Amino acid sequence: MTSIRKAVEELIAEQGSDAVTIPMVAERAGVNHSSIYRRWGDARTMINDLATYRLDPERPLPDTGDLCADITGWAQELVSHYGVPVNAALLRGGAAAAGESESDCLRDRRAEAASFAARSGADFSGDDVINRVVAAIIYRVIFLPWTLPEMDVRALVEDLCNRGG
Repeated sequence: MTSIRKAVEELIAEQGSDAVTIPMVAERAGVNHSSIYRRWGDARTMINDLATYRLDPERPLPDTGDLCADITGWAQELVSHYGVPVNAALLRGGAAAAGESESDCLRDRRAEAASFAARSGADFSGDDVINRVVAAIIYRVIFLPWTLPEMDVRALVEDLCNRGG
């Protein structure tokens, strides 16, 4: 699995997610392409799965007792993660692979946002967190990646916390 993940990351970094095929990944990883097809079925599904893996949904979320500071730390983690070009490419590939259904990555971010919204003192919903914080980050990742380093997530979170839902 590690060799396949590494091969996908390298190929996406070199050629973009649209150009990656299972035979290319198999050759780079030194595995039989049939084993990749058995696990994922197609390149888009494989990229979506591996994009989700990169930001582990099982990692602990910040929990310092200051809800807004925790969301700010989480949002900054997203910015840092997607500031790495291969991670941004995996996100774009995973979103494209999902088509009209919800990507694994979005599903995981929704669950994390809902977790913050369920904490004591939150007067916003998980959708508010997605709409006011995550959407702004993802928009920049997809359309304006060069602006990501200057992004002020603190201001987004302050707006969420001060205005509520």
